[in-house]
Amino acid sequence: MKKIGIITTGGDCSGLNTTIQRILTGATKRGWQVWGILDGTDGLYVNPPAAVLLNDMLLPIENSRLAGSFLHNGRATALNFETAAEQGKTKQFNAHLKKSLKSLELDALILIGGNGSVSLAWANKNLYQDLQLICIPKTIDMDMPLTERTIGFDTAVQQLTTFCDQLLLTARSHHRWFVVQAMGRDCGQLALHAGIASGASAILIPEIKFDTNNLINHIKNTTTDYGLIMVSEGISLRGHSGRPADMISRKLSAAGILNRTAFPEHIQRSGDTVATDRILATRFADCALKAIENNETYVITTLDCNEVFTVSLSEFISAGECVSDPKIPALMTSNAYVSPDDPLLDVAHNMGIYIGETKK
Repeated sequence: MKKIGIITTGGDCSGLNTTIQRILTGATKRGWQVWGILDGTDGLYVNPPAAVLLNDMLLPIENSRLAGSFLHNGRATALNFETAAEQGKTKQFNAHLKKSLKSLELDALILIGGNGSVSLAWANKNLYQDLQLICIPKTIDMDMPLTERTIGFDTAVQQLTTFCDQLLLTARSHHRWFVVQAMGRDCGQLALHAGIASGASAILIPEIKFDTNNLINHIKNTTTDYGLIMVSEGISLRGHSGRPADMISRKLSAAGILNRTAFPEHIQRSGDTVATDRILATRFADCALKAIENNETYVITTLDCNEVFTVSLSEFISAGECVSDPKIPALMTSNAYVSPDDPLLDVAHNMGIYIGETKK
């Protein structure tokens, strides 16, 4: 009987619990044991490791739609890859993790994480040399290479769109504009998708240069005196500091455009998991279990042209734009961004949405 583990790391998002529950369902059908590691890698740094044997009573299917992770994603005060690097304890931390994994006697570990977590797993691949490591991509940022979708993205788009839908009602009532700041770090996918879905009049993302004077002229020349301006948290404005939405808001106010800022923050990470994320979670769970059966290791599940399969972690790393992690300087994370050829940019332009200076 195989013994597999599940660990959720990095930021949380909707769809994690669906993935965990579907892995449990598929593994149980195969006669395997499934252990959930609590608090991400934090759970491996305690003695004994914080792990629980999963079953249908702990993870009822009706609760798998809920946001967050039943296994948790870590504690801010615990020693982890970041704090270990800051404190010069990386060698000690890694040695403890390897010892904990060995004590659990796992045949395979399924890591559900974002680009930082997956890049860390590859950078520290020696920790997993005694078991099969299968990764599943999840993030609301959709900034991971080699996959057309990540678990949690569609629900985040829906959450942000619903938030904007309500803002539009008060915007219309008071003849004002709302500058909404979306999450996404340095990737504009979430802002782009939710901006189009909610009918924003302008969408500013890190990948596309913009001119505030052109933005102001665009808003002044619209046929309405209210609406939404979607701003990704990763944009920058030369000579200004503060939150991106506040910077844009000040520019609009100086031009006489009545506006308010709105920060949906962590509601983008919450909300009942939408159907498309549930389906993707199920497909990725099935793919991960098949990978274990096929004796694969150091791989990640991916969606391409509606087909789900695995690719090697080395391919994942080389396919993205690798940049140094600001909290772990020695770590190079593999990133994906909005392509200048993304068809949604043309759609936005054709709908009269101001998206910057690369589309004329």
